[in-house]
Amino acid sequence: MTRLLIADDHPLYRLALTQAVRGILPDVLISEADDLQAALAELNANPDTDLVLLDLHMPGSHGLVGLASLRAEHPGVAVVMISAHDDPVTIRRALAYGATGYLTKRADLQALQAGLRAVLDCEEWLPPTLREAVVATPATPQDREVAAKLAALSPQQFKVLTRVADGRLNKQIADELGIQERTVKAHMSAIFERLGVSNRTQAGVLLRSLELSDPSRSAVDGLSE
Repeated sequence: MTRLLIADDHPLYRLALTQAVRGILPDVLISEADDLQAALAELNANPDTDLVLLDLHMPGSHGLVGLASLRAEHPGVAVVMISAHDDPVTIRRALAYGATGYLTKRADLQALQAGLRAVLDCEEWLPPTLREAVVATPATPQDREVAAKLAALSPQQFKVLTRVADGRLNKQIADELGIQERTVKAHMSAIFERLGVSNRTQAGVLLRSLELSDPSRSAVDGLSE
């Protein structure tokens, strides 16, 4: 039986996605999450999940960092990004970091179901109106390089890296992950080597290069100033 996780902080859109999914898979098992930590917890509890529909700007996700986290910690789970924004560069970057497809929140029910069918059939999906623009926008050498480096990390090393990027000290990381501080230090040495960096700051900068600002949030903030 197919198991699916909808990770989006908007309840009404989660409901719309649930209806779209059940229209083509009546017996599907659906879990929900409203931030990245909840999504990771759901995947830890249900490692047999087949597909995650991940909001690009969900709380805790920081743009493509959330995608990279899910792919690193659960490499067997397909991830489709969902967003109200349809910038070809962003879509190409999402594909470079492991997304199976990209759904826009402007899509109607028929388009959503077409995309879901394609992804569940192990096909890459892009909205037809955006496909040509995305194909014409190749991934940058930097994104290809960073994606390859991140893919070389183990799931535990990636967990350490995300906490380093958040400014955690080794002891704090050890306490959060339930491991010894010396184990954190060993992971840090491996992380530096695989990322080709020499210190914590450089490692954090590399991961934060995946962060994206939310255009809708930026517009709201601008109006409030």
